[in-house]
Amino acid sequence: MARLPEIDRDTLTAEQQCVYDAIASGPRGAVRGPLAVWLRRPQLADTAQALGRYCRYDSSLTKDLSELAILVTARAWSSEFEWWAHKRHGLDAGLTPELIEAIRTNAAPVFANDEQAVVFDVATAMNTDKRLSDVLYARAYAVLGEQRLIDLIGVLGYYALISMTINAFDVDAPEGASKELDL
Repeated sequence: MARLPEIDRDTLTAEQQCVYDAIASGPRGAVRGPLAVWLRRPQLADTAQALGRYCRYDSSLTKDLSELAILVTARAWSSEFEWWAHKRHGLDAGLTPELIEAIRTNAAPVFANDEQAVVFDVATAMNTDKRLSDVLYARAYAVLGEQRLIDLIGVLGYYALISMTINAFDVDAPEGASKELDL
């Protein structure tokens, strides 16, 4: 973290330690990136990580659709840390290397199905136009349904918050990770 030094675990307040332990013992396994920034405000960290846990692990979206939305958001914000963290998750979720590379280079992706195509279009529209046209909304509602469309917008909002935090505090990908996004 270029703008904020890493937090020394030995100097955490009791409230920070409680939040740190909750994050580190959960599915993330570590406190890094934006969570390490937010830990300076433990109530924000606790609230945000709970939302993140829902968006990442418990939403109605399949892993490939969730990771696709996250990668589009990371690309839109040129959020290097988030790209680094989720590129491998996208691959593990079944996104093709060609699809991920197209997102990275702002090329026209080829999708496995209509669900991926509409998630990409919604994520792109929300990150660029900040809204959905009536036509795109109707298409997304028809393809994803109400529940998954709501969860998709939640995922996009959460990862926009993540990306803002990363960019505001210059949170870099770990040392040794290659930079992949043009700033």
